[in-house]
Amino acid sequence: MLRIAVLVSGGGTNLQAIINAKGDGRITDAEIVRVISNKKDAYALERAKENGIESVVVAREDYDSRQDFEKALIGSVDGAKPDLVVLAGFLVVLPEELTRKYEYRIINIHPSLIPSFCGKGYYGLKVHEEALKRGVKITGATVHFVDSGCDTGPIILQKAVEVCEGDTPEVLQKRVMEQAEWIIMPKAINLIAHDKVRVENGRVYIN
Repeated sequence: MLRIAVLVSGGGTNLQAIINAKGDGRITDAEIVRVISNKKDAYALERAKENGIESVVVAREDYDSRQDFEKALIGSVDGAKPDLVVLAGFLVVLPEELTRKYEYRIINIHPSLIPSFCGKGYYGLKVHEEALKRGVKITGATVHFVDSGCDTGPIILQKAVEVCEGDTPEVLQKRVMEQAEWIIMPKAINLIAHDKVRVENGRVYIN
């Protein structure tokens, strides 16, 4: 059974997608053992409570220094004894100690087709605003392993989504979530749970 820790900062829609996929059989042999939030008022915490999942808050304002905050975050992840750490809208740059310790065991969902519209400053609605500004016809989402860079880890899955005439960033964000994020994140977790994913020379291969 794959033990999963999910890190969140906001509403937790991707957390809910994982919970739903586990409920309808798209994810098997895996369980969420802990939800960790850096925001005390994140609605994702309510989703965890409703589904009987342990949750922990590690908020930056509760610590005197960034170093103390990162130490607490690492301790909270370690305490869950996870096989896989899932970043589901977690808006904190992970400490390098964590990415090293969990190499190829941390995955993230990004709302674009990496390498487009990714890296520092590209998160949430900003990604979709830039995609519309650039006039792309196709966007999408990417699930990738997390390394010490920003959206630079090996790509596991991607799914394309059409950009439609008259889209606003909010409308596009919702379509990307529904047609890509909520599909490929659970799929990637299930593949990992069944040992179908391997990394060789920085590239992902799916068995």
